[in-house]
Amino acid sequence: MSTWADMRAARTLYEDDGALVLDKPIGWSVMGERHDTDIVRIAAHDGEKLWPAHRIDKVTSGIVLFAKQLEAHGDLTRQFNRRTVEKSYLAVTGTTGLPAEGRIELPLSVGRKNRVRIAAPREAITVVDGVWSVPEDAVDSSKDVYPSTTTFTTLESGEGTTLLAVHPLTGRRHQIRVHLAWIGHALVGDPLFEKNPTTRTGLHAHRLTFDAPDGQRRTVTAEPDEEFRALLGTARVT
Repeated sequence: MSTWADMRAARTLYEDDGALVLDKPIGWSVMGERHDTDIVRIAAHDGEKLWPAHRIDKVTSGIVLFAKQLEAHGDLTRQFNRRTVEKSYLAVTGTTGLPAEGRIELPLSVGRKNRVRIAAPREAITVVDGVWSVPEDAVDSSKDVYPSTTTFTTLESGEGTTLLAVHPLTGRRHQIRVHLAWIGHALVGDPLFEKNPTTRTGLHAHRLTFDAPDGQRRTVTAEPDEEFRALLGTARVT
């Protein structure tokens, strides 16, 4: 997929007059990089202006929603800000032992070298009835603190891996990756927490529900590819 035409033909999941939904491959950024794997850049090079309504990381595959018109962009981004958009990811951890369902209520902050981290000491994290949290008095208020919530459901367990359906109720940078790592269940192949990973990162934006510019409530799904499935061992995507 070296050209915008190739990307559009192979990766369009939904389109109307105001919106475009793509299934982003790993290794591509949404915007902000000066090379040929920057989606907004290559689209502009071919004469099409796009405005991202949200972003996913370069190492994450799956659904990204773009506005095709500036007028539509404001409404789409407000839906994310108001949390009326429903987001679901598939995540593969390099661990087992997670409960059938869980909720991670851990505030985030930005530390040294612009790294996202939990805004409290690791030893302050507690888990009660499947809910991970920290006491209010353990939160480091000397920096900006961003309340963050992630819920998950365990789908399958493989040989040393677990497949999760993950729902970020807030949309913080690196939220899923940091939340899972700090509770002891880091994603497979995540370069934030694994030096020189030998596989792709086990995170895929699987499903998105939003109010499209045509006035309809839309749900778009991007099924993971074989490279993602290979991370699962004996676990299955369901």
